[in-house]
Amino acid sequence: MIVLQADGIEKQYDGREVLRGASLLVQAGDRTALVGPNGAGKTTLLRIVTGVEAPDAGTIHVQKGLSVGYVAQFVEAEEGQTVYQYMEGAFAHLREWERRLRTLEQEMADPRVYEDSARFSEVSAAYDRLRETFEQAGGYAVDARIRRVLDGLRFPAAMHGQPVSSLSGGQKTRLSLARLLAWQPDLLVLDEPTNYLDTETVTWLESYLQGYPGAILLVSHDRYFLDRIATVVYELEDGVTTRYTGNYSDYVAEKAARYEADLKRYEAQQKEIARQEAFIQKNIARSTTTRRAQSRRKLLVKMVRLERPTQRTPRMALRFTCARESGRDVLRTEGLVIGHPGNPLAGPLHLFISRGQRIALLGPNGIGKSTLLKTLAGLLPPLAGSVQWGTHADIGYYDQEQADLDPARTVLDTLWDEHPEMDLTTVRTALGRFLFRGEDVDKPVAGLSGGERSRLSLCRLMLRQPNVLLLDEPTNHLDLWSKEVLEDALQDYDGTVLFISHDRYFIDAIATHVWTLDEDGLHTYIGNYTEYAAKRAEEQKWKPAPGEEDGPGRTNPAGAARPASDRTSPAAAPGSVRIRSSEVRKLRERVAQLEARAAEVEARQAAIAHQLTEAAMAQDLDRLRALQDESARLEQAHADLLAEWEQRALELEALEAMTDGGA
Repeated sequence: MIVLQADGIEKQYDGREVLRGASLLVQAGDRTALVGPNGAGKTTLLRIVTGVEAPDAGTIHVQKGLSVGYVAQFVEAEEGQTVYQYMEGAFAHLREWERRLRTLEQEMADPRVYEDSARFSEVSAAYDRLRETFEQAGGYAVDARIRRVLDGLRFPAAMHGQPVSSLSGGQKTRLSLARLLAWQPDLLVLDEPTNYLDTETVTWLESYLQGYPGAILLVSHDRYFLDRIATVVYELEDGVTTRYTGNYSDYVAEKAARYEADLKRYEAQQKEIARQEAFIQKNIARSTTTRRAQSRRKLLVKMVRLERPTQRTPRMALRFTCARESGRDVLRTEGLVIGHPGNPLAGPLHLFISRGQRIALLGPNGIGKSTLLKTLAGLLPPLAGSVQWGTHADIGYYDQEQADLDPARTVLDTLWDEHPEMDLTTVRTALGRFLFRGEDVDKPVAGLSGGERSRLSLCRLMLRQPNVLLLDEPTNHLDLWSKEVLEDALQDYDGTVLFISHDRYFIDAIATHVWTLDEDGLHTYIGNYTEYAAKRAEEQKWKPAPGEEDGPGRTNPAGAARPASDRTSPAAAPGSVRIRSSEVRKLRERVAQLEARAAEVEARQAAIAHQLTEAAMAQDLDRLRALQDESARLEQAHADLLAEWEQRALELEALEAMTDGGA
């Protein structure tokens, strides 16, 4: 069944064509991905099909009664509204129905109603209809759905009462996504949903979306995510769309196959044209063959000439080189503690990096990954310990915020001021390799898009020729094609790389080692993301049972004791209490138990509501009163469970904060 169809969509901005006849079809159950280079118009097309913007031309057909959910750029919350209240706003109609059900229950228990059989039948029938509607709409599971999504997107119970206005921009984007996921519209429209999410949260989101009951239309540059979710891919390029069946990998393979087939057809036609032209040239002057030659000339004139297929998307030309080779031992830290004065985040850390290693640094948001890179780059002083760089180590640092770019300078001046030894032609050529051409080089940095700022930063980094790269989220704001170019450049790079990324596909392509930084310290794994994930899954099988302590004799899955250099504990503030991992684990289990019991009570409440209707229809007053009493007890039990759940969740949050550090 078709839920959304857009045909011939056209859109212009200031005379520039963005969409030129784009089409899109989404069927029930589809997970449709829209891909394309930065600036191709993907977000514009989403805004048009969701009714946020109007097209200049084309038609849009939406299934009657279809609910469509689209994450707005900014959260529109009422003044003073809390995180949980904002989430409840998606279920205002269910909350109203719930209040109406309670009112009807009270009426049915009123002697003036149940002693009047006609009035009682009228009220009980209304109650039955509303209860059935409420149950089918998931009314009894609202709180469970809200808690599940908030927990999955890293909004712990301690934040449920926090005002929305106090959240950061990234948190507001996540909250908007959370409200949409809990609502579960028939068509879920997502624009870069993995932005602002750490690796663990993205994995949770994938799992959630794989079981999503409706259709999904999304834009994402996360290839791993697209491979796990997408069943249909539309490529938007030069204002038009092309449909492919399957996930991202299937799309890449099919696109390559179509290109090869088109190229073969073009080359076959060119060969045929050359053969015909040779025949015409040889026979046009002969009286015996001139008519045949003229006939073939007419055929050539009428022939529809195929254009040579091209890879239309321009790509930057990135190649990292080293001005000189570093020593074999690149980096060593001794007892390194990172953070800000009065707020240590992690340590003591004992790190070692050898030449040629490419290390991915993973961990939850706020654990201190960016702080660690800034400390190693010399931009932040260590709180304790030492950082020792090896011989001839030339450091190149990529800041995800691009804070070192002067917004008042032009693109050209930014590069030329750093390399005054270059002439104008050389600087323009370098910028041209990163797709800054013509008047683009005269743009002020303040007017650049996120992708353009990223390309400019990579250009600067390339020209410095460092032999050690410290990269903080280098794939942010890059489209799929630019990510592939960056991957190729790093794979061919002879230097050493330490990088932070939430792009698992990118990590798979680049990493030789994975470091994970969490509340228990830093852990080292050999291999890329896929190998790391497999080892983590294996470790879970060897995880101590609840209540067991991590004794000194406990070994890792391979049977060998974990080396001290592979695991370091986060710094604790002077005088702080040592928190055992078993305490945190027990609290987590208790929170999960309370959530499960709350869900059981909610299911029982739904069953009681159905039995209340049956008792009312049968005018069984004794059973009706008994069920109402049980319903009241369940309501109180549910409230008690939620109260304890909130208390335990707050305790868990406090314990985690004592080991987790700040943002």
